[in-house]
Amino acid sequence: MCGGLTEEKQADEAVQNICDAMKPLAEQKTGRNFEVFTAKSYKTQLVAGTNYFIKVYVGGGEYVHLRVYEKLPAYGGTLELIDLQHPKSQHDSIEYF
Repeated sequence: MCGGLTEEKQADEAVQNICDAMKPLAEQKTGRNFEVFTAKSYKTQLVAGTNYFIKVYVGGGEYVHLRVYEKLPAYGGTLELIDLQHPKSQHDSIEYF
C-alpha cells in the first residue's frame, strides 16, 4: 500500500543488515554504545523509496525504534537514519514517527 504502514512483520536478514548499517548512527544519536542491536520486527511505508520502522532490541529489556529511509535504486538505493525513538519496551507498538 502506497503511503500507509504495512502490518508488523518479523525481522529477517535484510532488515538486520539495515540495522547493522545504522547501529553507529543510532549510538551517536543516543550517546550510548549498544552491545546488542537485534532487529525484532518492522513495518514499511512505500514513498519515493521505502521507510522502514524497525523495533530493535538493545539489551537490558530496552528497545529502540528506528526510522530508516532507503532511496530508490535509481537514486543510489542508499540508507539514511531519519529518526529514532528511545527508550522503548518490548510491548510498545511500532507507529509512524
